Amino acid sequence: MNPKQNTQRVVAAYAHVSVQCGVSSASPHRLVQMLMEGALDRIATAKGCLERKQIAVKGQQISMAISIVNGLRASLDLDAGQEIAHNLDDLYAYMERRLFEANLRNDSSILDEVTGLIKQIKDAWDAIGDQVNMPALANNAVGA
Repeated sequence: MNPKQNTQRVVAAYAHVSVQCGVSSASPHRLVQMLMEGALDRIATAKGCLERKQIAVKGQQISMAISIVNGLRASLDLDAGQEIAHNLDDLYAYMERRLFEANLRNDSSILDEVTGLIKQIKDAWDAIGDQVNMPALANNAVGA
């Protein structure tokens, strides 16, 4: 193994441990933020891969983004969340379809569209802060 590969391996291991520690100590609010950040990171990486013609890696990154969005969607409490939860459910489903389409068509404009949607939700989520009373989240672990 050359030094560059070894360094990359160490950095990857550190990042994995850092994420694991962050998740185990994060509030439900922060967990949702982390999921949204992860989706944005995967989409940005996919867009870079698309530009560099790394189609296989692009597909992997978009698949991970779809999984994250699906996780956000699955965490919604549609019974207690009222209209906002149903609206988010519809929006997350739309994002999943658009990401799938972006992957199929190799279309970076669709990736930009989904990035914009996630950023809007994330900005609103960030604005409410940790001080919001989130009993449903405490029971479900996450629930944007």
